[in-house]
Amino acid sequence: MMKLKLLIAVLLLSTCSMAGNISIAVAANVSYAIDDLKKEFNKLYPDTRVQVILGSSGKLTAQIKNGAPYQLFMAANTKYPEALYKEGIAVTRPLVYAQGSLAYLSSKEQDFSQGIKVLESPTVNKIAVANPKTAPYGKAAVEAMKKAGVYESVKSKYVFAESVSQTVSYAVTAADIGLIAKSSLYSPKMARYKEGVNWADVDPKLYTPINQGIVVLRNGESNCEVAAFYAFMFSDKAKKILNDFGYLVP
Repeated sequence: MMKLKLLIAVLLLSTCSMAGNISIAVAANVSYAIDDLKKEFNKLYPDTRVQVILGSSGKLTAQIKNGAPYQLFMAANTKYPEALYKEGIAVTRPLVYAQGSLAYLSSKEQDFSQGIKVLESPTVNKIAVANPKTAPYGKAAVEAMKKAGVYESVKSKYVFAESVSQTVSYAVTAADIGLIAKSSLYSPKMARYKEGVNWADVDPKLYTPINQGIVVLRNGESNCEVAAFYAFMFSDKAKKILNDFGYLVP
């Protein structure tokens, strides 16, 4: 928290002009909320151009380690940003900006009263899951299936996606059902999918809470506009947007 206070102080005391570009690496699950976050930020700083690069947290981390010129990293967990901090690539410890959750999604009507056992249904032949090696939501999905004792019986049904946003697409096209980030369901284009019919919450007791962490990267250390966006992510306005997209916020 001290780092956050220092960055806010830098922002408030800075005399630099807010008319530049900033580059933010954003976990795929935030793709549904990031446009609203950018719009709200630009109401405060209309001359700052925010460039967003979307991807799985694992792939974005690899890009950052290989020299990608990103200045902020909004990850889908705290593990990846913590590793970057320990290596000196991030200059702030990860702080939790949102807590995500898992949901089932299907284009077909499903009997969600079964809970996770719905994945064992004979009518479910393909299950979309984000790659658990690079996508924290995929890791949480696998954890939930293992804890519920259905992993072995359904693993032959998996259709792996590169990111949790791709999982959403697979869930309603290439698969019968998917385990997705609940935040994606709050996008206007998802309104046709109905709770209890096409989607339902995955029991949160089945997986470790998905704490999503943000860090300032070395490339953004002395940039007051980066500091401004970082501080904005902990503002009431940002928290409301994240709440509106189904996240819990600290």
